[in-house]
Amino acid sequence: MSATGGRLAGRTTVVTGAGQGVGEGIARRLAAEGANVVIAARRADTGEPVAEAIRSAGGSAICIETDVSSRASVQACVDQTVDRFGGLQIMVHNAFRGGIPHRLESADLDRHWKHMSRTGVWAVLFCGQAAWPHLRAAGAQGRFIILTSPSGVEGSANIPLYSPVKAAERAMAKSLAREWGPSGVTVNCIGPVAASPALVNAFDVNPALKDAIEARTPLGRVGDPEADIGSVALFLAGDDAAFVTGQTIICDGGSFLGL
Repeated sequence: MSATGGRLAGRTTVVTGAGQGVGEGIARRLAAEGANVVIAARRADTGEPVAEAIRSAGGSAICIETDVSSRASVQACVDQTVDRFGGLQIMVHNAFRGGIPHRLESADLDRHWKHMSRTGVWAVLFCGQAAWPHLRAAGAQGRFIILTSPSGVEGSANIPLYSPVKAAERAMAKSLAREWGPSGVTVNCIGPVAASPALVNAFDVNPALKDAIEARTPLGRVGDPEADIGSVALFLAGDDAAFVTGQTIICDGGSFLGL
């Protein structure tokens, strides 16, 4: 890993929710290609070890405690990032709370909706507003990447309130792609199925779930946060994706083939 070489050398990225799982995988992958990476984690005790691991491997990373459900917290993160690195070219919103299985008739607004909507679509708004002036200044290097879900495309019988939040993220990405396109800034989504801590815990509780997911997936496995999802994020963050915007890349091994 090098802070000076690579496809993203000289560029800076904020990755929300990068203290574990998919966010950590993306942060490590972008850092390996030379990006200055800000680990925007809700708690420093999860974010700082990731930043330290990147630095130990020769990369450039810092941790900034960030609550993505708070506009002020997101703005403070972006301000500190720009003060430290001189700019912001890539904003990655991954942080999310919720996704607890439920049925519509028993859905609770606080438990099943509040956290998901605030850390999902509201946080997309906060991240976009805070990052936009800097992404606009970056021009053709400006990137906004949103981690959504295949459930936002095909729905889900087990988490019905999760799906509209993720669909709203996709709709926001399409709208921002149209609004920001004239400035050269691209906006895209990734819908991953990967071995996040939440999914691993779910597998531990219900081993049949892992078998079911692998059985419906043509590639026969769950994605790796860094090698699989991080590589898609790298593509969208780099120059090779300069003509890709408003899109959702479903990175799930072929489990969902409806696009």
